[in-house]
Amino acid sequence: MAGHEYSEPADRKRKRLADPASADLRAVEQTRLACDPAFRHGVVVGFDGSTSSERALAYAIGMARRSGSGLIIVHVANRLPTTVWAGCEPPVFVDVPDHRTEVLGLELACADYLAEVPWILVERGGDICHELEEVGREYSADAIVVGSTHGIVGRIFGSVAGRLAKRAQRPVVVIP
Repeated sequence: MAGHEYSEPADRKRKRLADPASADLRAVEQTRLACDPAFRHGVVVGFDGSTSSERALAYAIGMARRSGSGLIIVHVANRLPTTVWAGCEPPVFVDVPDHRTEVLGLELACADYLAEVPWILVERGGDICHELEEVGREYSADAIVVGSTHGIVGRIFGSVAGRLAKRAQRPVVVIP
């Protein structure tokens, strides 16, 4: 409450610092505060340069323009685990960065159709569904827009759009 302060007992403060769950909550809160407020309540779109992701981007641009919000373009990079053998020691796994995000960022920076809305490009590594939802949570996004997956891999393992629609805490728009 504004204008009212109360002090907590010292033992309660120590307990809160020692609790790892509260440390995780503080880290999430700091991440949320670190996000640019201009993009809060924006539209998150998954983009990898494919035809379906380009259609999703076009739809997300229109959605962001109509709502007067920013566009958060997310590229989930492929992190290739590489095994490095050092003599007789156990193998070490190294993340090899995917430089495709830099190429996509340059292409997007030169695109005329993105001049209509403020946008940022966010690179993440890991599971696509988890990372899109996490970015949506960090920016308190109003929606997540993704392209549909075509092909046998999507049928066997489940499409990103289908998995995201099941687990997301915000609206998911799937563009065919």
